Amino acid sequence: MSAAVRGRPARRLDQPMVAVLEKRGRFLVAEPIFGPGPRTAVERGGAGAGDLVLVGGGKRGARVLRRIGRPDRARDVVEGLMLDRGLRRSYPRAASAEAEAVIHEPHAAQARVDLRDLPTFTIDPDDARDFDDAISARRERKRVRVWVHIADVTAFVRPGGRLEREAFRRGTSVYVPGAVEPMLPELLSTEACSLRPGEDRLAVTVEMEMDGADVTSVSFHRSIVRSDRRLTYGEVDQIFAGRMRAEEPWGEPLAIAREVAAALRERRDSLEFGSWEPTFDFDSEGNPTGVHYDEQTESHRVIEMLMILANEQVAGYLADRRLPTLYRVHERPEPQSVVFLADQLASLDVPTPPLPKQMTPQQAADAITEISRIVARESRGRRAFAVLVLRALKQAYYSPRNLGHAGLGSPRYCHFTSPIRRYPDVVAHRALLQGLGIDEAATPAHELEEAGVLSSAAEREAMKIERDSDDVCLAFLLERVLSESPRDDPPSFQGEVVGLIEKGAFVEFGEERFEGLLPVRRLRGWWTLNELGTALEAEDSKRRLRLGDSIEVEVGRIDAPRGRVDLEPAESYS
Repeated sequence: MSAAVRGRPARRLDQPMVAVLEKRGRFLVAEPIFGPGPRTAVERGGAGAGDLVLVGGGKRGARVLRRIGRPDRARDVVEGLMLDRGLRRSYPRAASAEAEAVIHEPHAAQARVDLRDLPTFTIDPDDARDFDDAISARRERKRVRVWVHIADVTAFVRPGGRLEREAFRRGTSVYVPGAVEPMLPELLSTEACSLRPGEDRLAVTVEMEMDGADVTSVSFHRSIVRSDRRLTYGEVDQIFAGRMRAEEPWGEPLAIAREVAAALRERRDSLEFGSWEPTFDFDSEGNPTGVHYDEQTESHRVIEMLMILANEQVAGYLADRRLPTLYRVHERPEPQSVVFLADQLASLDVPTPPLPKQMTPQQAADAITEISRIVARESRGRRAFAVLVLRALKQAYYSPRNLGHAGLGSPRYCHFTSPIRRYPDVVAHRALLQGLGIDEAATPAHELEEAGVLSSAAEREAMKIERDSDDVCLAFLLERVLSESPRDDPPSFQGEVVGLIEKGAFVEFGEERFEGLLPVRRLRGWWTLNELGTALEAEDSKRRLRLGDSIEVEVGRIDAPRGRVDLEPAESYS
């Protein structure tokens, strides 16, 4: 469920907040919508009662800074959520002006390896707007050669400029249903930097000679490339299934990339998780009409494997030469966390591998990798059990110290392949290019610690905003579904318990994967959460409600702007 209103401190009037205007006698009062804050009379500022607005401090008290829209329109609420969390929703004029100037004179535009004759393609979601990466491949006797081309953001974003400062401040792009807060202005993110088909683009290329899953040689280039085709994941899956024909010149390179990715996946010993990222459809009013979930398919895995490989090659080059950069670090789990996870899963009747009595951190990492694969094969409770696995892991972050990436089973790993949307990737590009002796723009070593801390924090905040925005849209969609049902016969839903807290159970229900809280106060008897956090147990009986259990629920109340859904149980629990 949404964390939009939980655990957030009350803010002062000098901190902008999003509110709904309400009429109170002669005054308009701002009622905070996303969290605690002062209810206060405001100057109208072109808005009226019932409007969703951004409120800030003025010389004579609170005033409306901006009218956002209406609280009964999902897209307006999501826009308000982004503003409430401190996103700017516009790019500073000075930085935008710098972007307009630099697209005509990018750095080192002529000092490039020309790879435009290579057959090249991109693979992205249907609704992708920026294309960081492209692939080329060809056979060479018993081996193959693969090129991973990444947008050369460093040619446009130079140290010391306004663009650089704004990209550093943002740290990452934030993607919510129907909108994006880009790290770079759209002139760069969706146009000049994006590897769009049929257009010459500046790139940094990782060129690898492959023998199966082994990289026998690697080189790096500042390049100029031209994509022949923009493919979507759905199209590639159709090609792999034989239902769509691969065209030349990109058909054979795609087949080679598929072979290489399969060999890499066979060898990689990494954690396995499912994907629950929703994609929403909206009507002309900005309200969701449907949702679907893209499952991880072979087309996704092809790109994933090749991007991981490119990231590892760059990290290895930088580590071998001790060149300062930011690594993507995921430390090995604590042995006691893995033991607790095994106990939790055992209480849920999920088998786990035997654990050594005295586990080393590496043994703990190996064990949790195997556990993640077992969980991924479970037919019930897959989402809830995967969350338990995630909680047993340490959180990944950015650091100038190479501590390895346990989740991927990689001893040296950095983020390099998404510089349009992540600042640490720009840092890696600069370090690589300076190491190659073709640029002098690398981030100084003494600044990397701060860059890592700020980038990690920006990533975590972006994830919260994205999750809360999904909750808002799902709540609006649930309202729509219920509005189409008979009022005198509200529907019940078969759901699955996906989370537990002392106050109740989070239940996922419906084909749309709605989620709501079933409070324990709605259950008959006195219920408590067990020590493992895996079941609510009734003290006066043997009844239990466990993670992964099925339960029939009805919707009690929806607070769509806050992404809250309260549930009621079917009669067997009431």
